[in-house]
Amino acid sequence: MKTTLTAAAVLALAAGPALAQTQGVSKDEIVIGSIQDLSGPIAGFGKQVRMGMLLRVDEINEQGGINGRKIRLLVEDSKYDPRNAVLAAQKLVNQDKIFAMVGHIGTAQNMAAMPVQFQKNVLNFYPITAARQMYEPFHKLKYSFAATYYDQMKIVTPMLAKEKGAKKVCAMYQDDEFGLEVKRGAEDGLKAAGMTLAAETTYKRGATDFASQMQKLQADQCDLVVMGTIIRETIGGIATAKRLGFNPTFVGSSAAYTDLIHKLGGPAMNGFYAAMTVQHPYLDSASQPLRFWANKYQTKFNEEPTVFSVYGYGSIDAFIRAATKAGPGLTTDSFIKAMDTMKIPPDIFGSAEMTFSPTKRLGSNATRLSQIQDGRWKVLSEYMSAKD
Repeated sequence: MKTTLTAAAVLALAAGPALAQTQGVSKDEIVIGSIQDLSGPIAGFGKQVRMGMLLRVDEINEQGGINGRKIRLLVEDSKYDPRNAVLAAQKLVNQDKIFAMVGHIGTAQNMAAMPVQFQKNVLNFYPITAARQMYEPFHKLKYSFAATYYDQMKIVTPMLAKEKGAKKVCAMYQDDEFGLEVKRGAEDGLKAAGMTLAAETTYKRGATDFASQMQKLQADQCDLVVMGTIIRETIGGIATAKRLGFNPTFVGSSAAYTDLIHKLGGPAMNGFYAAMTVQHPYLDSASQPLRFWANKYQTKFNEEPTVFSVYGYGSIDAFIRAATKAGPGLTTDSFIKAMDTMKIPPDIFGSAEMTFSPTKRLGSNATRLSQIQDGRWKVLSEYMSAKD
């Protein structure tokens, strides 16, 4: 009898550490975290991502959860500041003990927070940024989903330059990792096409005055301007240019692909181009499934959905697919094993197929071009992939 008890105790002790390694997973719950900008310069995006996430969380929980476990989503505010992102990550990882970080918004913010997560074996899943650092260098805990800012601009910049007959292609970009990725992609795309970036100017994160930048680009006679900008910098930059009588072709990355550009910027934003992946979910979309989803979102939150709502919804949907495939014995390792054989088909939002493997941690590198015409986004191209 004594031997049996000793063996049982040994088994229990052996099982203890194994169970303890998978924080955030209990018998009936999976705790996940997200860091959004809820009160800073891109709070418009952060709040939309959060609502999109909540919609998908509520849907799966109403259906009984994932293999019997409900999802509990905890969201912290970074104010779009990398230092705050670190503090938020420390709280979520060490205090709240999340299983995974899902849909964290911002390039610099993710880069600051990832070391905190990786120290505790916490996944960085589907961050809401298209920076290459979200899957490079390789790390087993990194999964990214959409064409990078670099690839987007590498594709669309020379394409538009050729189409418009541009003589001087220039750039205005945010002075951080995000802005640099946009600039580098444009630069390398032009180089491959036998062209160069004629001039460039930068601004600090959170800036609101773009007069000096636009005056410089106007003086340099730029006729195509690559915008490494997000919401208010896109609107402020283009509006300033128009006031100066400066009317080049403007093109941005998916970071500027949002209805807030034409809603807040008005008619002056007509003609602005942006690279994009999933399309904006207009309530009167031609697609019935998309209309249904958009109206469901509006009913729940009393506001229209946006492409950032879709990013949030999609990040949780992909997490659900992988966690379901991992089975009842959910661990970080079983989740990784599930993701590394994952194929996610195109969805109602017009996304490209996503595929992952043990060596491929970016779901898709394909992008499309869209333009604001008559106050709404219109898709102009099929998906295109960057060539190395």
